[in-house]
Amino acid sequence: MQPAVVSPAVRTELAPSGTLRVGINYGNFLLVNPDRASGIAVDLGRELGRRLGVPVELVTFPTAGKLADAMKTDAWDVAFLGAEPQRANEIAFTAAYLEIPATYLVPAGSPIRRIAEVDREGVRIAVASKSAYDLYLSRGLKQAKLVRAEGIDASYELFVAQKLEVLSGLKPRLVADAEKLPGSRVLEGQFTAIQQAIGTPIRRAAGAKYLREFVEDAKASGFVAQAIARHGVHGVSVAPAAQM
Repeated sequence: MQPAVVSPAVRTELAPSGTLRVGINYGNFLLVNPDRASGIAVDLGRELGRRLGVPVELVTFPTAGKLADAMKTDAWDVAFLGAEPQRANEIAFTAAYLEIPATYLVPAGSPIRRIAEVDREGVRIAVASKSAYDLYLSRGLKQAKLVRAEGIDASYELFVAQKLEVLSGLKPRLVADAEKLPGSRVLEGQFTAIQQAIGTPIRRAAGAKYLREFVEDAKASGFVAQAIARHGVHGVSVAPAAQM
């Protein structure tokens, strides 16, 4: 489907200053390249600006939590981050444009063999604070304890330094981490798939509707798939079409 023609109301809501301020989490290496000026999320943000007919300014944050929190200070107009219920009270999300499996890494010699064995007494799980999978695990874990760090790199360092039982994270990153830790294992399957979406402040109803249509078109037209291929990202998939 093609997004609706951009009305003045949509353009004013999404880019009230005349420039579309696109919030991105440069800590997610799957969506943003190390130079912070390219990547899947950046490509989508620039395409959105092109369709709106306005210039794009990238507003970068080191973690998803800081990106989400920055909405309170009106730091961005649209943001690329995981759609989680805890964020939906303030941010209007599109359906996912991309899905990333989340799972666990365990150290050499760990008796934990399956995802279902992680949530037990005495298990400490390193996690990137306020990431989408932190929010998910916070809702669901009953016995295991989350040990938080600021960002993906810091959660890995915490896992190693404190000899924690489990490291949670995005599967493509954990596969890379496992290569640095002889004998460690990435558990098969996933405990969730992170729904990477686009959000805008919830008060921007017309803008939110346009964003939903934009994302569905970006998936259906092949734009998202082409961006994944262009940036050589592995272990992620285009999200299925939403029920509009």
